[in-house]
Amino acid sequence: MAHHNLVPILSSLLLTLVTLQGTDALHFFKIEPEAVTKINPIHYEVTNNATGTPGGTRFTDKIGITYSKSILQLASEFNWRVFGQSKKSERKNVESIKMFLETMDGVAYASNDEIHVSANYIAGYSGDVKREVTGVLYHEVTHIWQWNGNGNAPGGLIEGIADYVRLKAKYAPLHWVKPGGGDRWDQGYDVTARFLDYCNSLRNGFVADLNRKMKNGYSDNFFVELLGKNVDHLWRDYKTKFGN
Repeated sequence: MAHHNLVPILSSLLLTLVTLQGTDALHFFKIEPEAVTKINPIHYEVTNNATGTPGGTRFTDKIGITYSKSILQLASEFNWRVFGQSKKSERKNVESIKMFLETMDGVAYASNDEIHVSANYIAGYSGDVKREVTGVLYHEVTHIWQWNGNGNAPGGLIEGIADYVRLKAKYAPLHWVKPGGGDRWDQGYDVTARFLDYCNSLRNGFVADLNRKMKNGYSDNFFVELLGKNVDHLWRDYKTKFGN
């Protein structure tokens, strides 16, 4: 009987140690940092600021707040896997991700751990709108988690990495370019995503390593360090491989 009474006492002691000592205490007790999410989870929030509009109504009918919140979490966890960030200490310090459906032009953008999605775009989209918005959210969530070389990485590469994550999550739209398409490696979006997929096929984990290097700065030489060839050479090889 006395042994059973020790269980809640020990559990309380462990939580106290975690609070006082942080993740070091977790490693001492052989608990992975991800277990902390049960104590201090990332907060996901979705707000429809376009209620009463065609896009706001379609969002409610076809997608919904609950589903969108689940995608914010799933996309975050997928990013951690793609970027090889199994430990919380390896990731950007993000406490919450908020999505807002807005009456605005364009498709979506991410800023300051917030994602703004266009209700106008949702209203006018002619295909599977739920799948499309899911892919858009994977892209925008990537912008929240990825490193950007302290603002020095090419914009096309930043967008390409976001679309690469969308591609690997199997939410690429049918209208994307096929492998080998495009004019420049840093053209961005689907063009750069396809190129990065090729680079990752040469070295599994390349995109994760590239993102890791971009934590504190950026150089095209990262491609040489990781793949042994400069990025222009890799682009020529890529175009040759796919015959265009």
